[in-house]
Amino acid sequence: MTTGAHWIEASGEAIGQEVFIVHDETGWERTEAPATVRIVHLGLGAFARAHLLWYTQRANELSDPADRWGVAAFTGRSAAAAAPLRAQDGRYTLLVRSARLDEAEVVDALVSVHDGADGDAWRGYLRRTEVGVVSLTVTEAGYRRDADGGLDLSDADVVGDLERDAVDSTTAPGRLVDGLRARRDAGAGQIAVVSCDNLPDNGAVLRRVTLEMASAVDESLADWIAQNVSFVSTMVDRITPATTDTDRAITFVLTGRSDRAPVVTEPFSEWVLQGDFPAGRPAWYRVGAQFVDDLEPYERRKLWLLNAGHTLLAYRGAQRGCTTVAEAFADPVCRAEVEELWSEAAEVLPLPTETALAALRERFSNPRIEHRLAQIGRDGSQKLPVRILAVAQARAAAGLPVGKAGAGVVADWILHLQDHDVTTSDPHAVALAERLRGQGSATAARSALDVLAPGLARKDVYARHVAEQLVLRTRPHHRTLSGARP
Repeated sequence: MTTGAHWIEASGEAIGQEVFIVHDETGWERTEAPATVRIVHLGLGAFARAHLLWYTQRANELSDPADRWGVAAFTGRSAAAAAPLRAQDGRYTLLVRSARLDEAEVVDALVSVHDGADGDAWRGYLRRTEVGVVSLTVTEAGYRRDADGGLDLSDADVVGDLERDAVDSTTAPGRLVDGLRARRDAGAGQIAVVSCDNLPDNGAVLRRVTLEMASAVDESLADWIAQNVSFVSTMVDRITPATTDTDRAITFVLTGRSDRAPVVTEPFSEWVLQGDFPAGRPAWYRVGAQFVDDLEPYERRKLWLLNAGHTLLAYRGAQRGCTTVAEAFADPVCRAEVEELWSEAAEVLPLPTETALAALRERFSNPRIEHRLAQIGRDGSQKLPVRILAVAQARAAAGLPVGKAGAGVVADWILHLQDHDVTTSDPHAVALAERLRGQGSATAARSALDVLAPGLARKDVYARHVAEQLVLRTRPHHRTLSGARP
């Protein structure tokens, strides 16, 4: 809900520009009973709270109390996110930041918060017949896939889950198997599982790794999941930068209370879903979510424009001394390369791009959304295949020339691996990074493409373009005044 009083002009770096004042003298205590838990969510990051929970909040506001959906959320990689939200009874401030002003909304659809390691609570919720949806935001890497898209049976955490028959699992596929087994044994009925991560056909991806995990544990469980669980695919979009101390200070000015877990986001949001909800769902359609029969065109447009643009800026912008998307997009070299990348993608996209690109130019130019390039650049080995190399594949299939802008992104990623320790930021690329150090441009290009897209059409031609871009980027006259690559 958005409550407000009046406009003020704010000054000083700690506040920003115009802000919308909201004062709630009740603190974090709820003034009415929370909605019944009907959604269980895995991955309590900022994006889920700016997107899924925000849509659920708005849908609840338009629904009768009996038709509202409460969310019980479990942390993914870190248990630290649970404590501040639990102290606030699951409530938090969403700071919606445009180029001109900030607006605060209190989200209270989150009614229960848990450490992801709490297997008893996880299984307990899945046993409830009123729970109709399990949702996930665990990032691309959280699906634990191998090069062929199946469950990575060499992953140490996957091996550990299988050794325990998926009881108290640590991976997302393992946790789903653990919870769905409890649901089957309780006779709680059918359920929908909704992936909200940036993966093409993410529902099918999640279905595959979940069924493979279940098959390795109990073939009859895999059969039950195949017959009783709907895996819904989604396209999600809302930029959500990391929250800073300044953001927390602004939140205090806006609301008159201390929030240990605010989330900053942009005004724009989009959500497109494909799949069945056998146990019902919130009235998301009433607040802008679209339900379609074919999600793929929407996925491609988002991945190949917004996400691909972000990936280019993450590596190219960092080389040129930028730290945020807005800074990089304002850089004339980065801007020209992004526009060229978008042109290459637009030629093979099935949906119109003019309106989407106009919105992206406005979003990328917003200087008050401090979307950090370092945050975007994480797990590049998982992102480049679907954001960059998929466009190259589509262009080859359409008989179009290889995209040089896309090749430039691969070159920038290679330079990033050669110059940085990616042990924690891109663990799947560690072995490649070791091989790349000291390799010449042509060899490095082929090595990277063998990892990113082993089946890429016209790979030799694409590798030549990547090698050419590497040479261009490492020439002395391409360096910045500080000595870093541009």
